[in-house]
Amino acid sequence: MTPPDRNPHANGDAGATEDAILHLENGDLHVCQDGPRDAPALLLVHGSATSSRSWDALVPLLTASHHVIRIDLPGHGRSAEPVGRGYDTSEQARTLGTALDRLHAEHVVVVGHSSGGYAATALAEQRPGLVTALALINTGPGMDAFLARETTALDPAQWPPTDEQIRQFASTGFRAGYQVPQELVDELRGMSFHAVTAAMQASVAYLTQQALPDRLKALGKPLQVIFGDQDRRWRPSSAADYRVVPGAKVEFLPGVGHTPILEEPLRTAALLLPFTEKQATRAPKAT
Repeated sequence: MTPPDRNPHANGDAGATEDAILHLENGDLHVCQDGPRDAPALLLVHGSATSSRSWDALVPLLTASHHVIRIDLPGHGRSAEPVGRGYDTSEQARTLGTALDRLHAEHVVVVGHSSGGYAATALAEQRPGLVTALALINTGPGMDAFLARETTALDPAQWPPTDEQIRQFASTGFRAGYQVPQELVDELRGMSFHAVTAAMQASVAYLTQQALPDRLKALGKPLQVIFGDQDRRWRPSSAADYRVVPGAKVEFLPGVGHTPILEEPLRTAALLLPFTEKQATRAPKAT
């Protein structure tokens, strides 16, 4: 087994970010770890057309009580496109599970933003003993709740797109008037057209096969749903669909759009931490 290439400046302390490249069979995977390594593990899964950097503002608010793990999904951020170029949600979940095994994570609470919630749910379906609980942030429950059909289309003949084209494409990902961060613009431009579109198509296929609340109801895992009530991609009221999951905690963030983790990290953490800390205490003890 090939060891990961580590950032020589990271030392694993609570205040340091440790970057590593995991050499997996289906392609290299970029991983970030923050917080005490002996604290309960919290996996953060980003959405399509972005990367683990979308969590940058939130991570420092979580590391006092969690070992925070971020993974760039295949074809996103610093992770390679998968061998065979497959982006199925089930394959993304298998990759996450393999990475967590390599990191020796035995139990994790998983937080997914947007379509990252689908990979998080698929991971729990595949590895119920690994995932102890799920938190979903502005993750659409079903295609009937999708709003952003007018989003500017990307043209493969004009790839890579300009800053302005990317900002128009990503505009519904934030509340009206919010400036898309330049680092996220740059990262989307660094992706291939295939990676962007195939990942989005995979999310649609996963939801079309079965709505997310039905999947989660069958799983029986503790669930928290956080939704910005100004989401312009998914109908905010659709968050109530998750209440079919027994015990699900559904909470709204007033005045916030599709990406609370960047728009309002303090308010997001204030909702998220009581849930993740409680679930971490319920995780089975390592033997």
